[in-house]
Amino acid sequence: MAKKKKPVIEEEIIYVSKSELKRDAQQYQQLAIDLAAMSNKQRDKLPLSDDLVEAMVVADKIRAKSEAYRRHINYISKTLRLTDNVADIEAAIELMLNKNNQADVLLNKIESTRTELINNGDSLINELLEQYNSLERQKLRQLVRQAAKEAKAEKPAKGYKDLFQYLKEAMMP
Repeated sequence: MAKKKKPVIEEEIIYVSKSELKRDAQQYQQLAIDLAAMSNKQRDKLPLSDDLVEAMVVADKIRAKSEAYRRHINYISKTLRLTDNVADIEAAIELMLNKNNQADVLLNKIESTRTELINNGDSLINELLEQYNSLERQKLRQLVRQAAKEAKAEKPAKGYKDLFQYLKEAMMP
């Protein structure tokens, strides 16, 4: 009787280079450093596992001891490698950083609006009142007139600052 040959199952072996492994390890290391540098308030907003939360508490305690802190950062990066939701953590951090960028853009928009109000006056006031219901026409016109008057007289910019604060309160979400 002839022996039957066993079917050969070919498995695809995915080769990962040593350099790629090192890059991944460095990314986790940097993420661990970023997490440890955050305040407790910021970390509370992140979806951290219980192990990572405990590790962050320890990191805060040993921050002054440089060698122990370095080793603990290595432990945190190892814990991150074993964590399933690293992508969620990175997305939450990116969202927090993006909020700061959005705030800067909004402040720049408020500053340019203030400058246009002082230069153009009533036509822009009507547009702003349509966009932002919380603005009061009389107060806005008064602040614009005061800021324009101070700008012409080259006096200290109290009205300029007051107008900015009023616009900021109305335009910030």
